[in-house]
Amino acid sequence: MDDLKRHIREIPDFPKPGILFYDITTLLQDPLALRQTVDRFVWLFAHLDVDKVVGIESRGFMFAPILAYNLNAGFVPVRKPGKLPGATLRQDYALEYGTDALEMHDDAIEPGERVLVVDDLLATGGTAAACAELVATTGGTTVGFGFIVELTFLDGRSKLEGHAVESLITY
Repeated sequence: MDDLKRHIREIPDFPKPGILFYDITTLLQDPLALRQTVDRFVWLFAHLDVDKVVGIESRGFMFAPILAYNLNAGFVPVRKPGKLPGATLRQDYALEYGTDALEMHDDAIEPGERVLVVDDLLATGGTAAACAELVATTGGTTVGFGFIVELTFLDGRSKLEGHAVESLITY
């Protein structure tokens, strides 16, 4: 999907010096690029018989509900701690400079449900792997991961082995 790559704005030194940020907001602004992104994801995952689509805060929220609608599945938000109003499950995970955590409502996924996890970016894979742990805690099964952008040099895909992993754009 290199045709989508031209819709990604590269911003040097954001959020700190030495980081090259891949901004998907320019892709979202283009109606055809947005449609191609959603249609490609639907085509890639339609065969997985998905029950729920999990969107990881915050840019995963832009695509997961649309995919859920198109896959005839439910949508589940996974958020940073303290953002969800009901009883939650929590999963801590390591970052290169510390730790972070994700939460999901404890009743969002039923045992045996098939779950697709969606986010904008696959970097080191820690966030996505933590999300799969949350799904497993509920008795659900993560059947795939969908990302718009994958930074292959960070090898995040290796943390998601055993799952279908699809990235539309790679750097």
